[in-house]
Amino acid sequence: MKKKIYSGKTKDVFALENGNYQLKFKDDCTGKDGVFDPGENSVGLTIEGVGDINLRMSIYFFEKINAAGIRTHYVSADLNDTTMEVLPAKVFGHGLEVICRRKAVGSFIRRYGEYIEPGTDLPDYVEMTFKNDAKGDPLVTKDGLVVLGVMSEKQYDDIKEMTRLVTGIVASEMAARGMELYDIKFEFGYDPAGEVMLIDEIASGNMRVYKDGKYIEPMALSRLFFK
Repeated sequence: MKKKIYSGKTKDVFALENGNYQLKFKDDCTGKDGVFDPGENSVGLTIEGVGDINLRMSIYFFEKINAAGIRTHYVSADLNDTTMEVLPAKVFGHGLEVICRRKAVGSFIRRYGEYIEPGTDLPDYVEMTFKNDAKGDPLVTKDGLVVLGVMSEKQYDDIKEMTRLVTGIVASEMAARGMELYDIKFEFGYDPAGEVMLIDEIASGNMRVYKDGKYIEPMALSRLFFK
């Protein structure tokens, strides 16, 4: 038996009898006016098979990350049912996004363009933003997170280190396919002991990847990745 506890934009969450949770990947995508946009905050369209391909990529990377000794919530997956079993984890605050940037693009250039040229290499620059649509997902510093009681200094340092390690794994896999990772977005949570773990998914809609200097749309990226 499983009990539905949450219905999200792209995934539903069920509680399992063994204490773990099940994520059901859907074909619903965020976007606007029928155009897929991973940065949008509402469901804009349905693309057949997108749940399957997002789950496939998540399985691929979670298994590699677990094998590297980096903690994640991933337990197992069922491609026939488009579901993933995960360990229970609490999110930080009301939700926190962690971005690792290898090139200066997107919102980084919008904020700091007077100091840096678009496409400049960045040293696996890690930044965190609160998930708050109304406030435009505001940036928050390490000191801010600690002062607000969202996380401890150690948890911040662990997330930063894990983010860079996981980004390195994803970047290597993209490079092996002739593509370059510019930036990627993660979510982290923690277990009852306060230990940090990587959660949510690792799918093409959470990363910017380029080939021959040109941006690859998420669905095209998924197809190229598994070609």
